[in-house]
Amino acid sequence: MGRAFQNRKESMAKTAAAKTKVYSKYGREIYVVAKAGGIDPDGNLALRSLIDRAKKDQVPTHVIDKAIDKAKGGGGEDYSPARYEGFGPGNCMVIVECLTDNPNRTFGDVRQCFTKTKAKIGTQGAVNHMFDHSAILVFSGDDEDAVLEALMEADVDVNDVEAEDGKITVFAPHTESFKAKQALIDALGEIEFDVDEIQFVPQTTTPVSGDDVEMFEKFLDMLNDLDDVQNVYHNAEL
Repeated sequence: MGRAFQNRKESMAKTAAAKTKVYSKYGREIYVVAKAGGIDPDGNLALRSLIDRAKKDQVPTHVIDKAIDKAKGGGGEDYSPARYEGFGPGNCMVIVECLTDNPNRTFGDVRQCFTKTKAKIGTQGAVNHMFDHSAILVFSGDDEDAVLEALMEADVDVNDVEAEDGKITVFAPHTESFKAKQALIDALGEIEFDVDEIQFVPQTTTPVSGDDVEMFEKFLDMLNDLDDVQNVYHNAEL
C-alpha cells in the first residue's frame, strides 16, 4: 500500500508546477467545508484538518481567512462534490474529484481531458472498487509495533502501518481518520504530522511506459488546470 501511495505522490509532484490554481482550489474547499460544518475549526474537525493541510502547502493566511469569511456570510456559490472515474493513458485507473456549481459544465470539461488524451471516462463505480478510501497519517518515528499497539488499544480499525526512512505511515479507513489521529496523540504526545489526508490509494499499480508517459502527464496537466478539479488519484507507475 505504501509503495502505491508513494508512486502516486511522486508522479503528482511532477505536475505540481502546472497546478497554478492551488490557492483557489483550497479556498473553494475551505468555503464548502466551513459552510457545511461551521466556521469554527475547534467545532469542525474537517475544517481544522483542511486548514492544517493548506498551511503545509503554503497557502497564505489571507486566502484561508477570505474563504471562511465568505462561508460566514451564508450566501455565495452553491458547490457540490462530483466524482468521475475512468481509464487514463496506458490503461491506468483514474479517479477525479471535483467541487462544482455546474455539474454539466464540469462533466464536459473532465470528459474532454479524457478524450483529448485517448483515455476513456467510465461510469460511477468503474474503478473505485480497486482503490482504498484511506486516511493517511505520516510522522517521524521508527517503532511501528508501538504505533500499531496504540491504535489497537484505542480500538481503531487499521489497514496498515509501515516504517521507512525514519517515518511512520498509518493507513486506516477514511471514517477512522480523527479517531486514529487522536489515539496517536494520546499515546505518543503532540505529533507533527507530515501528511494528514484522506485519499484514494490504489490496491495495485499499472506500469505506464513509452509514448503513454508523455500522454499521461499531459492528461494530468489538463485536469489540474480545471478550476473545478480538486484531486486526481491514479494507479499509474511511471
